[in-house]
Amino acid sequence: MGNSFPTGGFGAGIHTDGMWQIMDQLRSTFDKRPSGRMGKGDVRAAVLALLAENPMHGYQIIREIEERSNGSWKPSAGSVYPTLQLLADEGLITAEELNGRKTYTLTEAGREVIAESESAAPWESSGSDEKTGFTALPKAGVELAQAAAQVGRSGSPEQVKQAVTVLDEARRRLYAILAQD
Repeated sequence: MGNSFPTGGFGAGIHTDGMWQIMDQLRSTFDKRPSGRMGKGDVRAAVLALLAENPMHGYQIIREIEERSNGSWKPSAGSVYPTLQLLADEGLITAEELNGRKTYTLTEAGREVIAESESAAPWESSGSDEKTGFTALPKAGVELAQAAAQVGRSGSPEQVKQAVTVLDEARRRLYAILAQD
């Protein structure tokens, strides 16, 4: 990212469109979540946990998982629908056509599996965000970029210079964190 900003410091000679391009570049860097994929067992556990609460259709399940994981996990239809079919084949859920959509409901056997399971729903596992850092870190990075963009748009040359100093120090301190044992 060293060559992402033009010479002269952050905000020097950048017009508003350029600033938004830089912010989009930063955002896309964080959107590449290496740990965003969950295993098949996690999809299965998530589907069962949700259906234990209420009957749902596939799209609702996808949306609910994304919402409960604070956006850090959005399973694809290609992982949710085969899981629903597998659970139906195992007799753990049933599907009923309702308003033109298949709505899935837990069977008694499915409820027994949930009752016997001692594991929490995947989005409730306390270590998920701590392992990846991909919930708080991108939010903080985007908020920092927004503040820097605001200084670049409306700050005086002296304020821009001060902001560059702060950002340079922040970058050095972040690399120092990685250098720790």
